[in-house]
Amino acid sequence: MSIAAPTEQTAPLSSPAERAEGDARTEADVPWVLIVWNDPVNLMSYVSWVFRSYFGYSEARANTLMLEVHQQGRSVVATGSREKIEQDTTAMHGYGLWATYRRADQS
Repeated sequence: MSIAAPTEQTAPLSSPAERAEGDARTEADVPWVLIVWNDPVNLMSYVSWVFRSYFGYSEARANTLMLEVHQQGRSVVATGSREKIEQDTTAMHGYGLWATYRRADQS
């Protein structure tokens, strides 16, 4: 096996530090989402109240999200940095709601 020398058209490889810095910027730029899941325990009115109380959503917005949770089984209720969404997920658990988070670019 031979290794070809870089040509003028081939960009030199970046250093590990440069790659790590680029990966960190990409990671920080990707938003995270909070997903609230339907459950057999909480009343729809309670879920709507949690969305209004915690996130400050209007009654109309909170009811729309609550209906998505109820009818579709889940709803993305917040988007932000990983740290913020982790905090929001913990808060939803504190209210007794089933919630998870993931990167926004994942299906």
